[in-house]
Amino acid sequence: MKVVVAHNFYKQPGGEDQCVAAEVAMLRARGHDVTEYYLRNDSIDAMSGLQLASRMMWSRPAVRELRQILRARRPQIVHFHNTFPLISPAAYYAARAENARVVQTLHNFRLCCPNALLFRDGSVCEDCLGKAIPWRGVAHKCYRDDYVASAAVAAMLTMHRALGTWRNAVDTYIALTKFGRRKLIEGGLPAGKIAVKPNFAFPDPGPGSGNGGYAIYVGRLSAEKGVKTLLKAWRYLGNVLPLKLIGDGPMAAAVTEAAAENASIQWLGSMPLEAVYDLLGEAAVLVLPSQCYEAFARVIIEAFAKGTPVIASKLGAMAEIVDDGHTGMFFEPGDPPDLAAKVRSIIADPLKLKCMRQAARRTFDRNFTADANHTILMTIYDGAMRAGSRPELQN
Repeated sequence: MKVVVAHNFYKQPGGEDQCVAAEVAMLRARGHDVTEYYLRNDSIDAMSGLQLASRMMWSRPAVRELRQILRARRPQIVHFHNTFPLISPAAYYAARAENARVVQTLHNFRLCCPNALLFRDGSVCEDCLGKAIPWRGVAHKCYRDDYVASAAVAAMLTMHRALGTWRNAVDTYIALTKFGRRKLIEGGLPAGKIAVKPNFAFPDPGPGSGNGGYAIYVGRLSAEKGVKTLLKAWRYLGNVLPLKLIGDGPMAAAVTEAAAENASIQWLGSMPLEAVYDLLGEAAVLVLPSQCYEAFARVIIEAFAKGTPVIASKLGAMAEIVDDGHTGMFFEPGDPPDLAAKVRSIIADPLKLKCMRQAARRTFDRNFTADANHTILMTIYDGAMRAGSRPELQN
């Protein structure tokens, strides 16, 4: 197939960017013709607030550039990942004008929530879910803790809901879990257009030994990721099990302070993916303490690929991916003592931990390989291409 993959990279690289890279590599490895259209948020620094708001709502430069690419490449599918803020939903219309089908993977809840997380003030928030005008997101300064920026995002969401963009301009949405699909439907997206395809790891990093004698956290150091809960849990644990943290973010100072006070905590900062895989494979367990829903934490699949069990908050998509007592364990979100108790429990039974490692790898082999993912993606592409005729494409 001929596919154009469109993605707006964030300033700080994350799991979403890795998902895009893996999917492009998977498609090319299986013979598909893939053209990349990427924009990066580094250019935002040179824009005024008005320029950025304009690009966010309807990016004329992205429409122009994308149409040039589509006329030259003539793909069957334009597969969008993140369009925020520089590509904008206007790019869907560019694809339609050039007779390409539109597929949009939803890595977060941006189309339902101004901050894309369904999270506010330390806990899950659904105040704007399904609302025609997400005004509460403006009132609470949910995007960047700024009224003006939040108003710009809310205006973009309101405008495109009114235009029918979400309902009519996209052929197929991809949700990453059944849980995510339910939330997106509650948010107003058409149920009949939302398929489910999980994340995956490609190339397969292969299992690790799990003999490192430490727990590991990999991700953004921020409130919604439950970093405060994680650090407090390790106060209860003392020197029972060392903790290594990989990543960066707004809570870096708090992590530095915790590491200075607790010799069992080590912050490694950001690291190359291969180094992360090595440490992940040697870890006894991955800890995922998120207090937001998580559309799909890619690091869970990476841990399963390495044969590493996951201790996760029993919340949102995590509760769907981890099999409690089989591939990992759950703890109550935001409850440090419960997290500490689960860590003690999982390392106190080496035989059970070994069985969990085997189960985690089997789960990866069964559900999260590139082969399994490619089969699902081709079914989605085929469905998008066989969607009903659209008047504006009948020339």
